[in-house]
Amino acid sequence: MTMDKSLRRRAGMSGQRSVLTRAERLKKLEQADRWQEGESPFGLPKVRVYKLSLKKKKKKKAEDEEGAEKPAKAAKK
Repeated sequence: MTMDKSLRRRAGMSGQRSVLTRAERLKKLEQADRWQEGESPFGLPKVRVYKLSLKKKKKKKAEDEEGAEKPAKAAKK
């Protein structure tokens, strides 16, 4: 039986995951000195997952050119 097209994921795991695996949580806790080797891996504290959002860079060259054109146009009038 085939899966309906609307239920398929096109890009696989392309989105941001909000849950870490136990191994990933242990690694982050170890880096923050909140867990040491030999302690129980059960009942771990929560670990925050940071979501990165990239801001678009402003085009400086286009703005500079527009800024240079406006005074030139004002001088012609």
